[in-house]
Amino acid sequence: MGRASGVRRVVPMSTTGATADPLAALGDLPGVADSVESVRKAVDRVYGHRVMRRRSNEITSEAALRGARGSAALSGADWALEEVRRRSDFSGDDEARTVGAALRLTAEAGQLLSIWRQSPLRVLARLHLVAAADKAEHVGRPRRAGEPVDEPLIDLPLPGAEEMHGRLEGLAEIVIAGSSAPALVTAAVVHGELLALRPFTSHNGLVARTAERIVLVGSGLDPKSVCPAEVGHAELGQDAYREALKGYLSGTPEGMAAWIAHCGRAVELGARESTAVCEALQRGAA
Repeated sequence: MGRASGVRRVVPMSTTGATADPLAALGDLPGVADSVESVRKAVDRVYGHRVMRRRSNEITSEAALRGARGSAALSGADWALEEVRRRSDFSGDDEARTVGAALRLTAEAGQLLSIWRQSPLRVLARLHLVAAADKAEHVGRPRRAGEPVDEPLIDLPLPGAEEMHGRLEGLAEIVIAGSSAPALVTAAVVHGELLALRPFTSHNGLVARTAERIVLVGSGLDPKSVCPAEVGHAELGQDAYREALKGYLSGTPEGMAAWIAHCGRAVELGARESTAVCEALQRGAA
């Protein structure tokens, strides 16, 4: 990956894999172990709930809906949950199309888990194809030199196409090689790097958050996909999201740790949301 990569700034590496496990050291940054442990406890609380033993499919479906709503909100379409639930047509305007894209991505994510570790670039291309289904061009492939990027809520320096391609290949190599780092660390890096690179001409935020979900589910941390980090990211708000991302882009140990902690808090809030759904189902209120 290129010089601006947060991963490289903390752990020197190259796209040829000179560092065998470049993410492992991130787990040792100050506060990261505490975030990992806090996330684990929050996830365990959901999975230990008695409703999960009988109605886990309902919790998974509800988490998918709420996660899609949260991801869309971070991309500028902050709809009420009930509005997302009742709608069947998402073609009306830009906000509706964003919500529709988020819903499609959430549904698609579960179909791509087995492919992610073998071919992450193929998965990312598929995610963009699904998200940008209403667009006629520049769909399902990384951007080329001179192509603009439509991502108005992520107002950060944009790497050139050549640097982006190199860093994207580097990220793919890390995913394929695997890491001893906790799932939260890997998910945060995948999420942060995709936002930093914005490899597609549109829908990068939606794709990055879906990739984070795939890592969390595929790693076994949240195998039933009932702890939607997108809910937490939306609850923490766009300003906090952008500020934490700046920490990732800084590449400093403090900035990287802050981004990982932010992602951890988002997972915790997603877990809390599903715990509340479990409680409501138990009371017969949902």
